[in-house]
Amino acid sequence: MSGSHLSREFFALVKAIGESKSKQEEDRIILGEIQTLKKALSNPPSADKASTSGASSKKKAKEFLIRLMYVEMLGHDGSFGYIKAVELAAAQSIVHKRVGYLACGACLSPDHEFRFMLINRLQRDLASENILDVCAALAAVVRLITTDMVATVVNDVTKLLSHQSDLVRKKAIIALHRLHQLDQANISAEDLTGHLRRILCDRDPSVMGASLCVIEKMTIKNPAPFKDLVPSLVSILKQVIEHRLPSDFDYHRIPAPWLQMKLVRILSLVGKGDKSSSEGMYAILADTIKRADTGINAGFAIVYEVVKAVTIIYPNTTLLDVAAEAISRFMSSNNHNLKYLGVTGLAMIVKDHPRYAAAHQLAVVECLDDPDETLQRKTLELLFSMCNPVNVEFIADKLLSFLKDTNDDFLRRDLTQKIVTISERYAPNQQWYISTIITLFSIPGAGELVSPSIAQNLMSLLAEGGGDDDEEEDNAMRAAAVETFVNLLDEPQMPPVLLQTLAWSLGEYAFLLDGIDLAEIVENLCTLARRPVIDDQSRRYLVTAVFKLVSQLGTYPPCAARLVDDFTTSRDPILQQSCNEFQALITSNVQLLTSVFPVDASCEDVGADSGLSIAQAYVDAALARGMNPYSPPPDGGSDSEADEGGEASKPVFNMTPYERPDTKPLQAQQAALN
Repeated sequence: MSGSHLSREFFALVKAIGESKSKQEEDRIILGEIQTLKKALSNPPSADKASTSGASSKKKAKEFLIRLMYVEMLGHDGSFGYIKAVELAAAQSIVHKRVGYLACGACLSPDHEFRFMLINRLQRDLASENILDVCAALAAVVRLITTDMVATVVNDVTKLLSHQSDLVRKKAIIALHRLHQLDQANISAEDLTGHLRRILCDRDPSVMGASLCVIEKMTIKNPAPFKDLVPSLVSILKQVIEHRLPSDFDYHRIPAPWLQMKLVRILSLVGKGDKSSSEGMYAILADTIKRADTGINAGFAIVYEVVKAVTIIYPNTTLLDVAAEAISRFMSSNNHNLKYLGVTGLAMIVKDHPRYAAAHQLAVVECLDDPDETLQRKTLELLFSMCNPVNVEFIADKLLSFLKDTNDDFLRRDLTQKIVTISERYAPNQQWYISTIITLFSIPGAGELVSPSIAQNLMSLLAEGGGDDDEEEDNAMRAAAVETFVNLLDEPQMPPVLLQTLAWSLGEYAFLLDGIDLAEIVENLCTLARRPVIDDQSRRYLVTAVFKLVSQLGTYPPCAARLVDDFTTSRDPILQQSCNEFQALITSNVQLLTSVFPVDASCEDVGADSGLSIAQAYVDAALARGMNPYSPPPDGGSDSEADEGGEASKPVFNMTPYERPDTKPLQAQQAALN
């Protein structure tokens, strides 16, 4: 095993942790390591050995701190070694110093008092002439400084922006941004922006690249201060794509691809919704996407970033055409990753510019046949965003087909919602909408995910019609729905939402279908109602449909009679009461059957007898027996009297408090008894 600067004990610890089979075994190993570290850190070398083994003790202390970080990473307390980390951060050796800073940054909590012990050490290292010490201190500033400590180091960090070393300058601008995030009172956004403008023009490309990281973060929050930098950013991007940077920044012959992507992202943020800013970047974006499309992965990444930028900035037809053409090459690629980029990029373009969807519709559909599940899901998202009144039938069929084959519950729920949405939004006609929703209801595992409101909307559509006052067309629509439901009667399993919609529709409109025997439908509904797996609500719908069909038939089929008789003793009280009432109606008042269950009357207004004339005979008999007539309370006037100009009614309750009871008679009576 390599790494002679580390002991065998360290390698044994790492190996044991990696080979542990359970959390309990891992905890046992770490607890043993804690005891070893406590013993080692609490026994410093003696005076006679200190002179001969100083370097060795520092080396061991460095290793102990690394082992201590393993203890902390695995969830155990290593606070016993924190002071050693602080001591090692003050070491003269840069290796030991960096390990000390690393351990402090990884282990000390933000409110730990040991952080304040590091301030003087950080200030000395920031002012050091040794570049390595300065870089170690700048890296520690990012991790160790808290809000209360910003004022102590902000001036030192700001001075380092003019350091002669490019390594120090780029670390300093990153550290200054962190200090701004912690305390904007000591380093305001305006001050940081001024420093960024100067660093952006730094002679070293790496320092300029570091400033772009900070500019991007600040632009996300507020792009306004950087809008005037568009010419400068465009100039930098032009220099990059024209290979004016040193060859060290090239990656597979692509000039500084990460710098290009960062510049494109900043331009997109600055140009979002701003026509004047966007116009200054159209040409460079077109040139960038042209030069980056070289068949190399880094170039594909740049093309994708430019496509994103084109969809974000103020739209330009020429750029959109270029972006769509680049996306088409991604879509036709055999590489799954490039196809995924193509689908994602096309989704961004289609979101605000749907006219580009038609040219790529077939290529998108082909992605559904790809075995890559991630690509399939992204393609479904794209199909949903591409949907319009022209292609809704095609896309709905694809989504339904995919829904039938998937076993993913989350994907089922998502697809179900998408199918409902596009059906309601883009349905070419009412009959297609009804057929699509019924198909969705009948798909195993999908019907349970449909909201009951969708079924209610479907039943309302069947009852009210298309709204064109064309009764013949409405009846044709209802007959088509009934025919679909009749074909589903033999299905072994149906979700409750489908059962309830089926039962209501057949009960209301089965008579519209020519060449069908209502008695046969009654028999099928009775069979369905007797299934033990059906919920109570669905069974009520089915039995009510049987009632309606019996009324339309004019006869009482034996299967219906047995069903009603059996359910008069049902455990469901609502179903039991309905069957008892229907049985009483059949046996004693059969002539009222058509009045109680009228044909196609679901939208008819129900008359209300506000005077309760049905109870008049009872009232007259009671008055004849000498009962007092009803008289309203004297203060029970209308609530609207005050609004109509009359006097407001007096409060019903007496709000006057009770008087204190007189206890003198009781006291006199008690005295007489004594």
